[in-house]
Amino acid sequence: MPVIDAWLNVNMGELGMPDTDLFNYVKAAAKDVFQAGTDYWRNLGVAETLAMMDEHGVEKALLMSDADAPSRHVLAFPEAAPERFRLAAKVDPRRGMTALRELAAYARSAPVASVCVTPFTVGLPPSDRCYFPLYATCVELGLPLSLTTGIPGPPAPATVQDPLHLDEVCLAFPELTLVMAHGADPWWNVAIRLMLKYRGLHLMTSAYLPKYLPPELIHFMRTRGRERVIFASDHPAIPMGRCLAEARKLDLPEPALGAYLGGNAARLFFAAR
Repeated sequence: MPVIDAWLNVNMGELGMPDTDLFNYVKAAAKDVFQAGTDYWRNLGVAETLAMMDEHGVEKALLMSDADAPSRHVLAFPEAAPERFRLAAKVDPRRGMTALRELAAYARSAPVASVCVTPFTVGLPPSDRCYFPLYATCVELGLPLSLTTGIPGPPAPATVQDPLHLDEVCLAFPELTLVMAHGADPWWNVAIRLMLKYRGLHLMTSAYLPKYLPPELIHFMRTRGRERVIFASDHPAIPMGRCLAEARKLDLPEPALGAYLGGNAARLFFAAR
């Protein structure tokens, strides 16, 4: 069955250089949560990434890149293999109209398929009004928006990533397609209840080993949530091969497993716009 990795990092070497708050967060998570070695902090080439994907049966991938300063390294991937790669644009909503103009320009010039915000680095919950112009812009551009949820691995604020903040967002922006990224631990039941309430809300299991997914989420994926949960590795935080091998062992019937591994991501991120 076709597989899509909806969160793949290929430019960790670029992130490993500056002494910024974001890098310090990522560095702490890499060391303490994912127990990564020095090989974590390097850029992946196009050829080796395609070889890795082919080895594990991954057809397509969504690559992370900043909207305000798009990485030339990342942009080289969809240029070399446009049928295999699309981009997720990272945005800081605190930057206001400047960030929105940069996002719109990026979406016009590159194959941007999604927008990404990490609330624990923003320091404000998704219900804060600084996010609202971004929500409206995503609706206008027809782009889904991923927001990381759950307690983050790095030593950073957790309450801003409580999925319950999205209740107000979904009410205010019913046309917005939202994805809770990095799971929702320990608020899985809240996330599931919200997805039952709002058709435009989804969950991505990036940065979370599938063998640790809770029974209630597996039940949701087997039943009413078949079209709502998306596979992703967050490689190299979790190696693509290991993450996919565990995902394929989940107790899911083939239609539900196929939707999880690729069908849902294909509809959200790789459909023609």
